[in-house]
Amino acid sequence: MPRVPTPADQPRAHLFRRFASMVYDLLVLAALWMLTAAACLAATAGTMDVAHPPWWQQLALAAVTAGYFMVSWCRIGQTLGMRPWRLLLLREDGDRLRAGQALVRFLAACLSLALLGAGFWCAWFDAERRTAHDRLCGTRMDRLYASRRRSG
Repeated sequence: MPRVPTPADQPRAHLFRRFASMVYDLLVLAALWMLTAAACLAATAGTMDVAHPPWWQQLALAAVTAGYFMVSWCRIGQTLGMRPWRLLLLREDGDRLRAGQALVRFLAACLSLALLGAGFWCAWFDAERRTAHDRLCGTRMDRLYASRRRSG
């Protein structure tokens, strides 16, 4: 696998781009959650109380959410929401994340969101624009630039 550019080669991602990509990812997750809920409803032959979902359905929704981020980050370094905003998530050494690292980052980012985004706001004060969960997991989020062709 070819190595991704080193930290000095890529500019860091602004918080605006991160939050915009999270909005896009929320749309993808909503679709995945609906499919998961439909599968759970089908598994109970429609007898499940949708107003009070059982613990195993909530666990399935959490697993689908974690799986979406972990597979995206480990395989290609991007979620579907990160692609239009040209963001790439990598380890500090420029390689793709490992599964354990992706899981810890996912859990730390969830905790950060639960604390009103406290871990994300750290990026405002960090010279490399790294969030608290980036620092904790040894990752960085870079902004990719498209190669432009000159005509003429």
